[in-house]
Amino acid sequence: MAEKSPTTVSEAGRKGGMTVLQKHGHAHFKKIGVKGQAAMRMKYPGKASDWGKLGGRPKKLPLNKIMGEDGN
Repeated sequence: MAEKSPTTVSEAGRKGGMTVLQKHGHAHFKKIGVKGQAAMRMKYPGKASDWGKLGGRPKKLPLNKIMGEDGN
């Protein structure tokens, strides 16, 4: 029998998301998206408009920017 390669985190997330989609449907994702946005607006009042004008919520800096270009 051929050995299976280990599942990556990305593959596991995709598989879990597809399972949830099949079980609960598209409306479920829409509902949790609305809840997430409401929670974000409560946590950061008045910032959503500012972030939207800038192109979205600020992203974390990449590791090479934090640690330096050579990674040390």
